[in-house]
Amino acid sequence: MSKIATLEVNGQKHEFPILVGSENESAINIKTLRSVTGGVTTIDPGYKNTGSCESSITFLDGEKGILRYRGYSIEDLAEKADFLEVAYLLIFGELPTQEQLDKFHSDIREKSIVDDDVKKILDAFPKTAHPMGVLSSLTSALTAFNPSSVNVDSEEDMYNSVVKILGKFPVLVAWTMRKKHGLPLDYGDNSLGYVENVLKMMFKKPNEEYVQNQILVDALDKLLILHADHEQNCSTSTVRIVGSSHAGLFASLSAGISALWGPLHGGANQAVLEMLEAIKEDGGDTKKYMAKAKDKSDPFRLMGFGHRVYKNFDPRAKIIKKSADEVLGDLGIEDPILDIAKGLEKEALEDQYFVDRKLYPNVDFYSGIIYRAMGIPTDMFTVMFALGRLPGWIAQWREMRLRKEPIGRPRQLYIGETYRPFMTIKKR
Repeated sequence: MSKIATLEVNGQKHEFPILVGSENESAINIKTLRSVTGGVTTIDPGYKNTGSCESSITFLDGEKGILRYRGYSIEDLAEKADFLEVAYLLIFGELPTQEQLDKFHSDIREKSIVDDDVKKILDAFPKTAHPMGVLSSLTSALTAFNPSSVNVDSEEDMYNSVVKILGKFPVLVAWTMRKKHGLPLDYGDNSLGYVENVLKMMFKKPNEEYVQNQILVDALDKLLILHADHEQNCSTSTVRIVGSSHAGLFASLSAGISALWGPLHGGANQAVLEMLEAIKEDGGDTKKYMAKAKDKSDPFRLMGFGHRVYKNFDPRAKIIKKSADEVLGDLGIEDPILDIAKGLEKEALEDQYFVDRKLYPNVDFYSGIIYRAMGIPTDMFTVMFALGRLPGWIAQWREMRLRKEPIGRPRQLYIGETYRPFMTIKKR
C-alpha cells in the first residue's frame, strides 16, 4: 500500500504520494500542488527540504556520517580504487573491468590536447586573476573549440564528450597555475597515470627533471576521490539546472565552477588557510582563537570545522587525516601555518565544547593542509576541488539529460508593491 501525505489548504484536503528511495528516505511528491490548490506553492530558502530530482549516483546520510557512490562506501573506494575507476563508476554506473579502464584511460589521453589558441585566451588574463575565474572562462571557451552539441541519446557521442573533458580539464588546471607562476605551459606526459600526469603538468620546471613522490600521488588520488561527488550541493545543482535548458556539457560545467568558487562551498579550503594565516599574523595563539570561536558575541568563525550536512564526523575527513599525517611526515616541512593547523585540530578533538557539538575538522581543513604542503598556492585550492568534482558533475549532467528532466524553473512568493499607475516624470 502506497503512503500518502494529506495537506489541508483553505478547508480543502489534498493527497500527495510519498516516494520512498532505495535507502528508505521519504519524499512527498508535490509536483501537482500548484494545480490542485489553485496556485499555492511552497517556500524553502536554500532548498533545505526540497528534493529537485531523483538520482541514483550518490547517497549521503549526514546524521550517520555515510557517503556512498553508486552503493560503494567512500572508505572502500578511497582505499581500493583509483580516481579514474571512481570517475568511471560515477559516470557510467559500474566499476570498470581492466579492459574498460585501460580503454577509458587511453581515450582520455588521446583527447587531452587543448587547442593551442586557448593559450591566447589565457594570455589575456593578468597573473593576478583568481585561478577559479580563469578556469571557468577556459572551460566555457572549450565550447568554441568543440562546437558540435552532444547527442545525449547516442552512447558514443556521450562517451566521446566525457573522455574529451576528462582529458582537457587537467591541462586547463595546470595551465591556470603555471600562468600564475610564469612557467611555460605543458601538455603532459601520456606515459603517466592520470594523477601522476596532473602533478607533473603542474610542477615540472623547464630546467630540471620532475621526480614523482608516491606519497603525494596517493594523497592527491584520495583527495580527488573524496571530492568526486556529494549529492545535490550548490555547484552540482547548478550544473543540473543549467543543463536542464539543454545547455552543453562544457557550458554547464563552467557554471558549476563559478558556483564552486564561493567561500561557503568549494572556497572553504582556501578560507581555512586564510584563517590560519590570520592567526599566525596575530601571534599564533590557538587557544585564544578557540576561545573566540566559542564566544557567541565574537564574529570570528572557525573555518574547516563542522559541516552543513554531516552532523557527525565528516567520513571524508577521517580518511584524509591519515594522508595529511603521511604527507607532512614524508616532506618534513617546518611551517608555522601547518603547526597552527595541527594545534587547532588537537584542541578541537579534545575540547568538550567542540566534541559535544560534533564540530570536528572536516575535509576542507585537511585538504587545505595537504595542498599547502604540496606547494599548491592557496588560491588554487578550489581549482583542485573542481578537478576532483569533475566526474560527479559529468555524471549528474548525464543523468539529468538521460532522464529527460524538465527545465529548472523555481517559483517565488512575490512580496513587492501591488499595482501602481505609471506617473510621468513631471509628477514624480
